[in-house]
Amino acid sequence: MDVTIFLKRIVIILAFFIRSLLLFSQESDGYGVNLRPFYKQKIHFGFTIAGDQADFRLNPRPNSLFPDTIITESRYRVKTVYSQPVKGFAIGLVSDIRIFEYVRLRFTPNISFGTRKIEYGLATADRDSFKIFQKTVESVFLIFPLETKIQSKRLGNFSAYVIGGGGYSLDLSARKKAGGGSGGANQLDDNVKLKRDDYFYSAGAGTDFYLQYFKLGFELKLLIGTRNLLRPENSVFTNSLDKIRSRMVVFSITFEG
Repeated sequence: MDVTIFLKRIVIILAFFIRSLLLFSQESDGYGVNLRPFYKQKIHFGFTIAGDQADFRLNPRPNSLFPDTIITESRYRVKTVYSQPVKGFAIGLVSDIRIFEYVRLRFTPNISFGTRKIEYGLATADRDSFKIFQKTVESVFLIFPLETKIQSKRLGNFSAYVIGGGGYSLDLSARKKAGGGSGGANQLDDNVKLKRDDYFYSAGAGTDFYLQYFKLGFELKLLIGTRNLLRPENSVFTNSLDKIRSRMVVFSITFEG
């Protein structure tokens, strides 16, 4: 499933929740507005659960530099390289500080569990034979976003916002050894190895609903990694790539009180 289809489904789900919550939020404190002091609080906390879809931004090497490899006595070369997005999930905490009336600073550390895939197409020189190899990169991220939230004026029990910033991520599953590529025919069993640390920038938008006892938020955000995560090694799959950078679409639900 590509990112466009994923985003369309998220928008449909978000629209359904907004409609339901607008009906539910009519139950208030008797004055028509829930959590009156909450909007002016200097600091508050909460937690978040999220679904995400992660993949890579790949920069393949020019085809003339793709190395050869041997498969069943036939010589193959890498012809195509694609990244396939895979869904994951995350849980985290929310720390929110009010800077100005409609501007807040948010620190939302979370742990994310996900998998990313790189698909290689290998063909012989005369293209009479074509093989597909898929390399799976499993990751457990610690993500530390620091972002600025610009909020609209509250309309009853509803407000909207845009958010943006950046942060640092640590991949706990990244391979620690820089080398290890076998070269030769056995390299077909080698995996693509990535660096552990990354820095990203983020941007997104969301909505907040003030219910009777807590604030419920829905947020859609894009995280773009800035570092080349590829670890050089002697492998046909690694040598076929010049750069690997991360990308993640995140839909999160926040509970703040």
